[in-house]
Parts: sequence; C-alpha cells; structure tokens
Amino acid sequence: MPCPHCKITIIKRSNNESAVSAAAYQSGEKLFSEYDQEQKYYPYKNEVTHKEIMLPPHVPPEFADRNTLWNSAEAQEKQWNSQLARRFVLAIPREIPPGQYADLIRDYCREFFVSKGMIADFAIHDKGDGNPHAHILLTMRAMDEKGKWLPKSRKVYDLDKNGERIRLASGRWKSHKENTVDWNNRKYAEIWRQGWADTANRYLEANDRPEWGKENLFKKGLSNKKGSNAA
Repeated sequence: MPCPHCKITIIKRSNNESAVSAAAYQSGEKLFSEYDQEQKYYPYKNEVTHKEIMLPPHVPPEFADRNTLWNSAEAQEKQWNSQLARRFVLAIPREIPPGQYADLIRDYCREFFVSKGMIADFAIHDKGDGNPHAHILLTMRAMDEKGKWLPKSRKVYDLDKNGERIRLASGRWKSHKENTVDWNNRKYAEIWRQGWADTANRYLEANDRPEWGKENLFKKGLSNKKGSNAA
C-alpha cells in the first residue's frame, strides 16, 4: 500500500516561476500570461481527469475563470521576489474509488482553504498507472466582495506605555508590518498535512479500509520530503 504524500511549495517570481504557468501545467489548458506576454501550454498533460476552481462565497464569479484568476493574482505582485501562489501536490490513496477523487479534494479544499478566504484551483491527474494525484494552487492574498485584492500586510505604528506614537531620531514614527492574513504562519504546514491525512482517512474508512486506522495515514509517510511518487 503506497504512502500518501503532501508536498507544499511556494510559486516565486525570484525562481522565474509563474502562477499562470503552474495553472496551465496542472489544468492542461492554454493560458496567456499577461506578465511575460507568453502562452503557457503543456500538451503532454493528457492525464487530467478533473479540474475545478473553488471560490469563497463573497468572491465575484468571474474569478472562476482560470486565465482571469491567475493573471489578476500575478498583476498585484510588483516585486522581483514576489510570492505568487501556494502549491500542493497530494498523492491520492489508490484504495479510494476514482469516482470519489473530486469529492475528496473538494472536501479538503473547502475545509482548510476556501473557508479561510483562499481561492483554490485544483486538478486531478490519473494516467491509470496506479499513481493518482492532485495539484492545488492557492491564492496568497485575500479578496473583498468587489473583487479587489487586499494587501498582504499593513503598517502598524508602535506605541509607548502611554499609548502614544514613538518618534525616531530621523523624525519618522516607529512602526512595523503586520500580515493581514496568517496563511504563511509555519504552524499551518503541519495543520494542512494532518488535515489531508484526516480527510483521506475518512474516505478510506468509508470504503472499508479499516487497516489504516484514524492516524495511520499520517504516520505511514505523509510528508513534504523529496521522493514522492506524485508528479
């Protein structure tokens, strides 16, 4: 029985990566990147059996279009080293029937990402060679109900014991940045991995695979280390 795997990475412009390119790769669609004015297409990705974009309830429906979503997300990032998207690769247990793969990934995304305000773009790949897996792209910024992307961080002024702003020798006010969302907090990597284990276990148990037990999926090899059989 294979060891399900959960790999989490960040799509970074500093690595010459593109969220549009990543979305084209996992979906098998032709997407045009407005950032570099290139069409992204990976025609050999013919094993895509399902693809879907999940929006939080307040996000306008036009962002269910893959080209619109990822070009808009990239356009917000102006720095050479911007983080463009979060990417997951999940190995799907072969003991779960293929007809349940989309429900499995949808349940996982809904509980851990979409309910927190992230947009989730996922695709299931299955060549029929015993290695079904899913790719998930997640947005890095929150969005308001008008379709406006919100800042990743905001300036907060430091205060003294009397609640007054602190002026520096330069004449500026002492301040620091605070993240507007906590999605980059390191604690979530383990929460998301354990969440994947729990979600997959529910499906395994529903399909009469009790040998996994409630915690076994996680203990038997769920990790973000190299060596996954998913690609």
